[in-house]
Formats: sequence, C-alpha cells, structure tokens
Amino acid sequence: MTSPAHGDSESSRQEPPGEPGAAEGDDALIDMLCTRAWDPGRRFDTAPVPRSWIEEHFGPEHLNRIRSQTVGSSSNGMIVLKSQAEEVAVYFAGAPRGPLFPPVTPPEVEAAEEIIGRPLPALLRRIYTEVGDGGFGPDGGLASLTDGRRAPGDLIDWPCSITRHERDRAAGLPGSWLYLASGGCTMQWHLSLLAAGNPVLLYDADGWVPSWGEGPHDGLRHATRSLRQWLWTWASGGDVWAAALSPS
Repeated sequence: MTSPAHGDSESSRQEPPGEPGAAEGDDALIDMLCTRAWDPGRRFDTAPVPRSWIEEHFGPEHLNRIRSQTVGSSSNGMIVLKSQAEEVAVYFAGAPRGPLFPPVTPPEVEAAEEIIGRPLPALLRRIYTEVGDGGFGPDGGLASLTDGRRAPGDLIDWPCSITRHERDRAAGLPGSWLYLASGGCTMQWHLSLLAAGNPVLLYDADGWVPSWGEGPHDGLRHATRSLRQWLWTWASGGDVWAAALSPS
C-alpha cells in the first residue's frame, strides 16, 4: 500500500467545524469543494502538464528543480504534478471552470437510494446535487452516483458507486458500505451509511481470507471519523492518507 500525492502541511489547512453537529459548516465545505472540483487542475490530487510547456515557460532545467512535486510522467509527453504545484495553476489558469460531470437531480438521488435500500447522508446528497456527479476528490476521485459517465479522452466509464455497491454486496460486503473512491491497487474508500457521523472506511479488498474464517471487516485498515472530516481535509489541500499512514 502506498500513499498518493500529499497535500499541504498541517499548519496551512483550515479546520472543519466541530463534530458531530457540524451541519452549519456544510455551506462552507460545499463552496470549498466547488472551488477544487470545478478547477481542472485541482479536481484531483495530481494533474498532467505537457513537458514541452514547462520547458518553454520555465526553462529546460526547471524539471530538475520541481522533482519533489513530480509524481510521474507518460509516454505522450505529459508530466504528472501534485495539483498544488505552481506550474499546474499557471497552465490551467485560463481553462474553463465547471464540474467534470454535472450534478444529479433529486429524483436521481432517490432512485439510487431505492437501489441500495438506504438514504444517503445529507452532506453526500448535497455534494452530488450541488458540486457534481463524482469526478473529483481524493485518490481516484469520487465515484458517480449514476452509471454511464465518461470523462473526455477516457475509453471506459467512470466508476459508479451504486453499481459497485451492488457488486460488493453480492461479494459479501456489508450493504451499509457505499463505495466512494479507489485508493490504488486493492485499497478502496467506503462510506458507512449506518455508523454515527458516517465514517469513511479504508478497506483492503485483499486483506481478508474467507477460508480462514475472516470477513470484510478484517480488511479494514483505517476509519476517518466522518465524511465531513474526510472531505474537509481534501478540500483544504490536505492529505486523506496522512492519518491512515500514521502510527497508531
């Protein structure tokens, strides 16, 4: 298990309103999420920038100077940088703002709730109806609530939380877990729809062995105390993996 690109330092982040009665701060959180989700350079933890553009605007030696912000590169000449990098902000400064996938309607939320048999938390409802239908957020980005979303240039559809939920439930995962995002390799982020505060669960799909008498809960590796805290950390430039990777 490895950590993805890290965010800003602890001191530079805002703190979420106190839990659990923090709904009064959700308006601020929604605004923060919109700011990141609607910026094509910041809607994920990393962003691709053409190598040729970096060399032209900052000089050929600049890539060596920003090595700590570089996450990877691709064969098509793109350099993958942490989304907080200055080069990302400059490159995407003139790009159109808006969600990758438009928000869903309340009837679409209700249809999803009928399939999973449980209501979504009020905050998650607001995210899908006000910010966008997934396509932003920590790690691989939030899954969509509706099926058939496809990002420009992608060859396959964006993950759908409801489709994944039904598949996971058939595989033995609790029906109260809702898939949120990929954590890389076999790691996944799920939302508890039953526990107080709706904690976000870091789950290793290969972390339990049924023949040993283990169940899905044996695959849990960490729990962030609430969806609100998990999203606030990311929206303010933090790293959702920091707590998961810190010694207990």
